[in-house]
Amino acid sequence: MTGLVDAYYIAGSGLHAEGDRLRVIAENVANVDSTAQTPGGTPYQRKTITFKNELDRQMGIEKVAVASYGVDKSPFNKKFEPGHPAADAQGYVLYPNVDSVVEMVDMHEAQRAYEANVNVIDVSRNMIAQTLDLLH
Repeated sequence: MTGLVDAYYIAGSGLHAEGDRLRVIAENVANVDSTAQTPGGTPYQRKTITFKNELDRQMGIEKVAVASYGVDKSPFNKKFEPGHPAADAQGYVLYPNVDSVVEMVDMHEAQRAYEANVNVIDVSRNMIAQTLDLLH
């Protein structure tokens, strides 16, 4: 039964990590059109998240954890809008380096990973319950 409990904890760590990933994606989507507060300033920069395996010494298992939060170093989108309050001296406005299509694909992938972890927890819980029923 130890393997089932381990699967339960590993999947739980995956749920937590994917939840963090979904929050980062939601922030990116919410700021897709955010411009700088000052003329020629820097707009919102796309956030990133990476995962790692992390040993839980108490449980003796490798779990999923957030390795780091970062920013996407790709260039900002530039549009000629001389009347915009965030326009620089040449009339260009920098927009975030967020691509809605990329964010939606990432969101879909994170959702599927989240659902897979939920399924692992459900199966583990059912197997534990069936084992306990057999023991009674």
